[in-house]
Amino acid sequence: MKISLRKMGNSQGVIIPKALIAQFGFEGEIEMKVTPDGIMLAKPKEQARAGWSAASQALVAAGDDGLVWPEFGNEGDEGLAW
Repeated sequence: MKISLRKMGNSQGVIIPKALIAQFGFEGEIEMKVTPDGIMLAKPKEQARAGWSAASQALVAAGDDGLVWPEFGNEGDEGLAW
């Protein structure tokens, strides 16, 4: 598919057809990467720890934030070589 560059203020841009936007599920922001062959557009990747803060606060509110493993001492560690 060929599309034309259009002047947009001091820059140039392209208009992405609505059908392609729907096909790839683009909305809001998209990622643009420069590759050796041109430009690639993709959905933004979610941040690695997105939502962890809210999830941990929900655990605290539910009272379910206790230790999973009971505390254990360092007995027997003297013989370990580090």
